Amino acid sequence: MDITTDTTQKPAPSRTPQPPAAGSKRAGRGVSRPGDRIFVGLSRGSGILVLVIMAAIAAFLTYRAVLAIGEDEANFFTSFEWNPTGSPPEFGIAVLAYGTVVSSIIAMAIAVPISVGIALFITHYAPRKLGGLIGYVIDLLAAVPSIVYGLWGALVLVPHLNGLYGWLDEYLGWTGIFEWNGGAGRSLLTVGILLAIMILPIITNVSREVFRQVPRMHEEAALALGATRWEVIRMSVLPFGRSGVISASMLGLGRALGETMAVAMVLSPTFDITPSLLDPGGGTFAQNIASKFNEATQMGRDALIASGLVLFVITLLVNGGARMIIARREEYSGANA
Repeated sequence: MDITTDTTQKPAPSRTPQPPAAGSKRAGRGVSRPGDRIFVGLSRGSGILVLVIMAAIAAFLTYRAVLAIGEDEANFFTSFEWNPTGSPPEFGIAVLAYGTVVSSIIAMAIAVPISVGIALFITHYAPRKLGGLIGYVIDLLAAVPSIVYGLWGALVLVPHLNGLYGWLDEYLGWTGIFEWNGGAGRSLLTVGILLAIMILPIITNVSREVFRQVPRMHEEAALALGATRWEVIRMSVLPFGRSGVISASMLGLGRALGETMAVAMVLSPTFDITPSLLDPGGGTFAQNIASKFNEATQMGRDALIASGLVLFVITLLVNGGARMIIARREEYSGANA
């Protein structure tokens, strides 16, 4: 008997996704669970609170600064004088702005290359145990208080910079920037070196974590194509971590701009601008506020608050510029990989 078997496969019935019920917890894009609603509310409130605090700080600084500048008989932006208790009061921020910017640039020029090099060595060259030990030491540097850095800078760093200053004066003194007339090295260059040591752990730690996030497949693909270790870093690691390094550098720059006690203990403040970075003298916003606030009169405190407003604006501009740079390079950062 001939038995015919029907081998034709019938298509499975299509299963169209059913929309969630009206009362379902996953219905729509809204948040329905109590825990989610609380979390969203707290998050939104935290963001608004930060904006309110920033606005309150800006309003307070602006109000007190307007009172002080209104009584100032000198040009607030170009004057080299600082005598808010005089009759009439005369004060300006030219020396403070110059010292703050120059010392921060020196610190960044020294700290950023060294920090990136240390981060690359820890993540791509050093053995695991050695890399962990170096990372632990870097973390310890980040935990040292500013006052300890200041004591070390005043008692150890300043006396031992005479040799470096003499060498710079001998070979680069003709530029005028590194001309040295002797004396203690309580100058902007010393402050920049000390700030570089202080911000190095911040930049190193952030850069190290960014470099560890590089997709392993990118590095293995470059090695498979015959790239050397340096070529892998140059073509895969650095492009991926560029935005992270920029963010780390801005964090370090923020500390360099606002560092107070260490600078106050190392720098010999004078309200004068000299072309040489090795001459004692100069000043920064934070150092000037810390050293003069306790003994200042009401007018003197308003003048210091006015200088603090300028530092506040500079910090906001630096952070805004960093955000713009990161946004422009986001497609190269690896964040979208």
